[in-house]
Amino acid sequence: MVKKNRNVAIVGVGQTYHKRRRPDVTQVELVNEAVRAALKDAQLDIADIDVVVHGNMELFEGNYQGDMWHVDGDGAYMKSGIRITTGGTTGGALVCATDNIVASGLYDVALCVGFEKMEEGEATGGITGMADPLWFRWMMSGALTGATFAERLGALTMEQLERLELVAAKLRVQLADNAVRNPYAHLRMKLTVDDVMNSRLLVYPLRLFHMCPESSGACALILASEEKAERITDKPVWIKDHVTTHLEDFVVGVITGTESTMRHCARKLYERNKITNPLKQIDTFEMYDPNVWWHMDWMTEFLFLKPGENIEMIEKGRTALEGDFPINASGGVVSTNPIGATAMLRVAEAALQVRGDAGEHQIPKEVNTAMASSFGGSTWTILHLLTKEKPK
Repeated sequence: MVKKNRNVAIVGVGQTYHKRRRPDVTQVELVNEAVRAALKDAQLDIADIDVVVHGNMELFEGNYQGDMWHVDGDGAYMKSGIRITTGGTTGGALVCATDNIVASGLYDVALCVGFEKMEEGEATGGITGMADPLWFRWMMSGALTGATFAERLGALTMEQLERLELVAAKLRVQLADNAVRNPYAHLRMKLTVDDVMNSRLLVYPLRLFHMCPESSGACALILASEEKAERITDKPVWIKDHVTTHLEDFVVGVITGTESTMRHCARKLYERNKITNPLKQIDTFEMYDPNVWWHMDWMTEFLFLKPGENIEMIEKGRTALEGDFPINASGGVVSTNPIGATAMLRVAEAALQVRGDAGEHQIPKEVNTAMASSFGGSTWTILHLLTKEKPK
């Protein structure tokens, strides 16, 4: 791993419950819910926080500089602060930045908060307006672009296609079952394979129930330096490492190279932390999965699986909550997607699993190491590696 100036741990986790609309609260109040939950979890007061790192997808709501007018909600008044927006990866970038500034020694205890109040804006309008549809048609963004990999399905037989569609439906049911156990999840509904396979077709092979929702909600994490963390809690979750990889498509115009950002990011993380078998050395994975087809595809990329091994893992239940390699015990992004907080929720849920505090969706086996991913425009990928054991 890359040696930090000092170790940093997650000492407080907070999130709101998530819904399509939260008309009962303002943005300030929504942020405040998550911040208060994180402070309560860490048994800290806002006076104990040195700096606030704030972020969301401002483009989707049309309300800018939220860090300036959310101070009554996040407690940043007269404190140092940073605002971050990196697209769908915003929540993960917030954790990276907060980890870095605490590790640097600049601050000892830091609060990061990500949120999205989707009913106050138009995410689809924001995404589709990012590039000229005539000149930059190749520059695609958003979860629906998962359908572009359908080009690769053309070489498959009808039997193979039917198997893939069935596996996609089984995976969605598995994630729905996890979300039902998660009181904070947005889509908490019991699904069957038939429900998924009969849901409305969007762009082949994507169906409505394959896709992530638009959610309103917030997530907050409190990070502390080693000395402070061990005083604050007896269950610190250490941020051992994080890696960021992205392609600036809008600059170069084409995607070059043969390795995806997911595989490249994972390769760097594994090499730095001497991980040679992720299925054995990592206990659970919170993956940013905008739809189940990408979930299946990215399993291969992130975990360096052999062709077809991802499908077999899902069919055999290995990625289920009770399986040997649970993925998205929280229900994942296909169940909850407050975009500015979505990637942070992956880290937060991974941290809860390491602590053993995930409640009804706690993985039954012992979790010592967890990985969380973030995804966003320009195929931006971030990976976080969390451990129960303090890094040496």
